Amino acid sequence: MSDTNRAELVLYNTLSRGKNAFQPIDPNRITMYVCGPTVYNRVHIGNARPVVVFDTLYRVLQSLYPTVIYARNITDIDDKIMATAAELGEDISTFSERYAQAYFEDMAALNNLEPTITPYATKHIPEMISMTSLLIAKGHAYESDGHVLFAVQSMENYGQLSGRSLDDMLAGARVEVAEYKRYAGDFVLWKPSSDEEPGWDSPWGRGRPGWHLECSVMAEKHLGKTIDIHAGGQDLIFPHHENEIAQSCCAHDGKPMANVWMHNGFINIDGEKMSKSLGNFRMVKDLLDHYPGEVLRFVILSAHYRSEQSFSAELLDSAWRSLDSLYGYLRSSKRALPIVNKSGVGYKALLDDLNTPMAVSELHRLAKQMHSAVGAEQQSLSSELLGLAELMGLLQRDPEDWFTLARGVGDISKQDIEMLIAKRQQAKGDKDYSGADQIRQSLLDQGVVLEDSRAGTQWRRS
Repeated sequence: MSDTNRAELVLYNTLSRGKNAFQPIDPNRITMYVCGPTVYNRVHIGNARPVVVFDTLYRVLQSLYPTVIYARNITDIDDKIMATAAELGEDISTFSERYAQAYFEDMAALNNLEPTITPYATKHIPEMISMTSLLIAKGHAYESDGHVLFAVQSMENYGQLSGRSLDDMLAGARVEVAEYKRYAGDFVLWKPSSDEEPGWDSPWGRGRPGWHLECSVMAEKHLGKTIDIHAGGQDLIFPHHENEIAQSCCAHDGKPMANVWMHNGFINIDGEKMSKSLGNFRMVKDLLDHYPGEVLRFVILSAHYRSEQSFSAELLDSAWRSLDSLYGYLRSSKRALPIVNKSGVGYKALLDDLNTPMAVSELHRLAKQMHSAVGAEQQSLSSELLGLAELMGLLQRDPEDWFTLARGVGDISKQDIEMLIAKRQQAKGDKDYSGADQIRQSLLDQGVVLEDSRAGTQWRRS
């Protein structure tokens, strides 16, 4: 598609505090970096929200541009990782890789595409040492007592992303001012490691990188000094993204790290902010024990990504029923190939700063319209419905398969259902109609509905 007739993508930029038309650095190569997890535990639903949101953006970008390079990192060196691995008496690399793999599995279950690049922090130590040395040489960092710290006062517009001045950042805050800091707000680029801790040799002694430094280096190495889009959760605006900007801009003589900064809102659980102190974390894996990943994804996309979002059992159950409805419409029509209608209401909604609630509404409208249509019109509507759904990572299953999914822990298994259907068929063949009816009722009592036709017996969970 040429630039002259390409549909316009509009995104909210945290840095400019407004919605702007997306202007890529190179329309033939879009670059996007999303902050990934620190792998010391299974991830919670709050960690999943940015993945689902920016996976959707990745899909939309792919519909507009020939090449999109999407990087989402793994932080595999961090004090939390070190502490938890030490408690378990486990090698840190083995420990972190186990949780990295668990993260990949959980995110795949939510229908997320794999990023183009998944950089690991520990694979970029030489580049981190190099950027730290460069910041010292340019007068933006200093060595003190085995640490290297970024001097925030050396950057004129530090705090621009979060809209905070240095005084605001420190006023009223309980900041522990370490003796090795020149200024309370200075942050660590490199810290010393004891003999028992993981570490790498550096000009400042054996040590390890600071968290903020890791993302600056990985984004630059794989995407460039200035990238199109940098994204993550709202909680990362300060200090993480603010400090990334400081490091990258000062290392590269004022070049912006990213042109667009995007952040998703928080998730609330049953009306309360999800937090460790309240003990209301919902691990993705635990939710997947009760709901298909697509249900979790549907809930996340049902709210606008910049808003706060509530999660509850009632909301999840409602989302499951909504997906049942959509899959039901698809089940009753001839399967069509997905086609993105770039003049359609749903597509235009996604281009308007990822207005996924409107796009979800359009899925329902198309499904109902498709249900009352026939022939070529029905096929066209089905293709548009599937094309829009694919951009959102929804309706990815075969409808028949969807209705065979277990609806709760302890539900009768697919194998047992099919065994009973075979027994029922045998009973009918033996003219034992009472026995056949008993099997049908037994399955119905367990939430399984049988539908007989000339083509055979189909089943679905009610």
